[in-house]
Amino acid sequence: MIAPSLLSADFLHLESELEWINRSQAEWLHLDVMDGVFVPNISFGFPVLKQIAKVCEKPIDVHMMIVEPQKFIPEVKALGTYMMNVQYEACMTHLHRVVNQIHEAGMKAGVTLNPSTPICVLEDIIQDLDMVLLMGVNPGFGGQKFIPHTLEKTRALRKMIQQKECHALIEIDGGVNMDNAKMLYEGGADILVVGNAIFGAENPAEACARFCAL
Repeated sequence: MIAPSLLSADFLHLESELEWINRSQAEWLHLDVMDGVFVPNISFGFPVLKQIAKVCEKPIDVHMMIVEPQKFIPEVKALGTYMMNVQYEACMTHLHRVVNQIHEAGMKAGVTLNPSTPICVLEDIIQDLDMVLLMGVNPGFGGQKFIPHTLEKTRALRKMIQQKECHALIEIDGGVNMDNAKMLYEGGADILVVGNAIFGAENPAEACARFCAL
């Protein structure tokens, strides 16, 4: 599955960007919420997200790159969010509680691991997750170069999921392009978040179609 990342879109023309995404074969829309604290950047606030949600016809995958994401579960749910994704590093102390709160709100629950965080930290909770997102770059900015070790990490995570006999999907975000997308799929990824490789193309809709055709 392909999830275009709106962080790389043309912010002056978000409605037109969403129009072609709605018509595309992309399965999800990926939204990165950044607070300037957990990551060194600020992105969308809820007033903007509410307007995006009104137009978007795809399931929304909200990636909370913020401290204390559990405080905003009601607001994320109010967007009609399908998948709420929290950073392991931001809520590791009470991760199980946060995951339960997301489920109780009626959303799917995902957990993201930064490049330096090993997958072993999820061994005792993987059975409760709907998705694990592996960052292919250090979070905070689009357009970064893919960290090669992410492929090995993807394979190891797929093996863990199979051994635990659970259903968690694997999502990859950061540095995904046409050169590594097929390798990531073959390595066990289910969903690829694509930002600059789509929105930085001369024709983003055609670029998205090429990814969807892989």
